[in-house]
Amino acid sequence: MGAALFYHLTRSPLEATLPLLLTKALQAGWHVVVRGTAAQRMDWLDQVLWQGGDESFLPHGLAGGKYDADQPILLTTGREAPNGAVCLMSMDGAEVLAEDCAGLERVCILFDGNDPAATDRARGQWKALTGAGVAAQYWSEESGRWAKKAESGG
Repeated sequence: MGAALFYHLTRSPLEATLPLLLTKALQAGWHVVVRGTAAQRMDWLDQVLWQGGDESFLPHGLAGGKYDADQPILLTTGREAPNGAVCLMSMDGAEVLAEDCAGLERVCILFDGNDPAATDRARGQWKALTGAGVAAQYWSEESGRWAKKAESGG
């Protein structure tokens, strides 16, 4: 079962942090599913990822196309992972269940620390996942650098 890593975004926005995590996942040889809650936000993220330069290009696609299975990074609002993803990155409070973690190497939950509702949602996800036996880590950038602030063995 993969660990769930919670990223508390307080200094860097999602559009800056997510590409860094996606790059690391691709460097590890992983396929990734990025799960959101709204189609328009996934369209926005698609545009953000296309705006990276050649050196930072992240191959990806929006779910629902005929090449979903071939996408190294698949953007979706659904629960499926037709691209054989071993990493799930959740944004905007998209639901992550313990069952999602069971067959994955890693789950990353990114949440906006400047939004009290998003922070409360992440706390609820932490409690639900660790309560179900999922190992979890809490990462904060409050000091200006990413630092692990808490860990639960699950």
